[in-house]
Amino acid sequence: MSSGAMANSRRWLYGDRMKTNEFIAFLRRSPDKQLVFVNDEGTTIHSGYHLTELKAGSFDTVDCGGQKNRWNETIVQLWVPQEADDDFMTAQKFLGIYDKVGGMIEIDPDAEIRIEYGDENFFPSNYDVDLVTQDDESIRVQLRPPQTTCKARTEAGVSCCD
Repeated sequence: MSSGAMANSRRWLYGDRMKTNEFIAFLRRSPDKQLVFVNDEGTTIHSGYHLTELKAGSFDTVDCGGQKNRWNETIVQLWVPQEADDDFMTAQKFLGIYDKVGGMIEIDPDAEIRIEYGDENFFPSNYDVDLVTQDDESIRVQLRPPQTTCKARTEAGVSCCD
């Protein structure tokens, strides 16, 4: 990756997940660029995908250490139709859908963003955003499969797992 590409990128580490407002701000800076989603092996979600649904999720959980947890997520659902065209969606088209839906449901700008997708190359899942880069033509969003952890161990130093 060139130094110019690195200047226009950011990696989100486990536990430091990309927020909805960060993702949207990144897209707003380059609305005319193609939006390309890839996995860690470089395989892309097929061109011609559709943004079929935006979900605003709120989660209330209790971990194995008895601690209550609460967080919000924005889930972006992508789908590729059988007769997909050869073009990737532009950031501007994505933003148009996001802005329209944002006026209909309450999307928490500080919520973690996830990309829901599945096909022959991507196991159906809600993927985390691992890395966002851009070049002259596109914004590349690298997806990472979700990981599980013991919240009691990682957050409170207490574990029922030992």
